Amino acid sequence: MFGRLREDIQTVFAKDPAARSTLEVLLCYPGLHAIWYHRLSNWFWRRGFKLTGRLISHWGRGRTGIEIHPGATIGRRFFIDHGMGVVIGETAEIGDDVLMYHQVTLGGTSLEKKKRHPTIGNNVVIGAGAKLLGAFEVGEHAKIGAGSVVIKAVPPGATVVGIPGRVVEEAKARPEVDLEHAALPDPVAEAIGNVLRSQEHLNECFGQLQRNMANMAETVAKHHPDNKVVAGDDAVQ
Repeated sequence: MFGRLREDIQTVFAKDPAARSTLEVLLCYPGLHAIWYHRLSNWFWRRGFKLTGRLISHWGRGRTGIEIHPGATIGRRFFIDHGMGVVIGETAEIGDDVLMYHQVTLGGTSLEKKKRHPTIGNNVVIGAGAKLLGAFEVGEHAKIGAGSVVIKAVPPGATVVGIPGRVVEEAKARPEVDLEHAALPDPVAEAIGNVLRSQEHLNECFGQLQRNMANMAETVAKHHPDNKVVAGDDAVQ
């Protein structure tokens, strides 16, 4: 038990540069407290004491602002940064070394008593306010952009942003957790940029066509002065 507690504290120092001392981490990190509440509630839940597990989970929610159902499965070195507003459902599964920010929801989309919440692979980063809804998998080393709404599986190593969430960066090697949230691609801005570049290219082509027609009209007028020639935007006659 004490080994796991030390590992939890070391995880905070590894994933939050604002952490300054062990005492500060022990007293002032609700994400850490929520995980400890969950371990206790999950212990009772798995042994059939469902109401006790729910009560402990409820107390933890009131103390931390983080709601983790006692039936959820959580791996090692899981860290919730800031944490307020996080909701993790009953059948959610979270792997090792996952980093999650505030207001994230791992929610279900079914009323049936079956697997209905996401499964999160190892080394995944989930940005603030992201909503992952449904019984799908998020592959290892994936990154979910802040504010995204994800409703289908995410390939390992991919980056997903938007509503609904879509892959904007394919899988690539990620040897460590990447916290550069501001570096996430912007698919809307990229699409607008592509349209503007296409319009600029069309304008250049049209301008060149006008110049070619004017040159052709001048040539025809020089060699056939009796022919009627109209240059510019009109056709050559």
